[in-house]
Amino acid sequence: MKSNFVVRTLTGLIFVLVLIGGILWNWMTFAILFAVITGMTIWEFTTIINQNLNLQVNRLITTVAGVYLFAAVFAFNREIAGAEVFIPYVLSIIYLPISELYLRYEKSLLNWAFALMAQLYIALPFSTICILSFFKSYENHTYLVYYTPIFTLSVFIFIWLSDSGAYIVGSKIGKTKLFPSISPKKSWEGSIGGAIFAIIASQLIALNAHNFSETSPLLNHLGWAGLAIVVVIFGTWGDLVESMIKRRLGIKDSGNILPGHGGMLDRFDSSLMAFPAAMVYIYTVRCFA
Repeated sequence: MKSNFVVRTLTGLIFVLVLIGGILWNWMTFAILFAVITGMTIWEFTTIINQNLNLQVNRLITTVAGVYLFAAVFAFNREIAGAEVFIPYVLSIIYLPISELYLRYEKSLLNWAFALMAQLYIALPFSTICILSFFKSYENHTYLVYYTPIFTLSVFIFIWLSDSGAYIVGSKIGKTKLFPSISPKKSWEGSIGGAIFAIIASQLIALNAHNFSETSPLLNHLGWAGLAIVVVIFGTWGDLVESMIKRRLGIKDSGNILPGHGGMLDRFDSSLMAFPAAMVYIYTVRCFA
């Protein structure tokens, strides 16, 4: 038991350090880190689908397409390439249903459906991180692109603290089940406690955000609190969605690549809903600011 706790703690610590280091170091380490994460998560997802539903989802093409989508969105937002960078991705999406015509698998429709699900459920949400991390500034009649890691890092901080807060509060006073049919251990009390943890963190970030970015538009205290609430709500839904998938597949963890923590999907389930929601929130706030 003690051994498992040590392994889980070390794995969690290394995971957090790698994630924070990759985000803060520079835009290149950010791109490499999340391209790898996107690929590993899609490969893991398609693997558990094939194994537990007896399907033949094309793991290679689905994974390569998902990683390429992330790279394309990154290149477009970094202004390394224009909109034509998306053409290969569109071709790969067209290829998937056509290939099923010739492979003639018994469950070809499901193979195609889950390949597309991997794009919508994993590749697209990870790609929105690029939109959060790059902002344009018009200076001296020129548009300049700046890498701004504060929003990406903040989303992870809100998720981590809300999870910790939900566990602490829920284990002490949690009585009202949040979603018993999917995740019996989650409670409303824990979720509210987790949200309070995240909101407190958002105010600390609001005080120090200017140290991370002097060029991109930042939020005020109320705006940061709103972002924390959005991340907590959609992060909770993301966790529940993955729990629903695992329950339908009859598995406990999505993988075992992270000792004591399960698989990649287990670690990023909340962020798959939180990042798109955070992107919509931030850009909506900017429109009305």
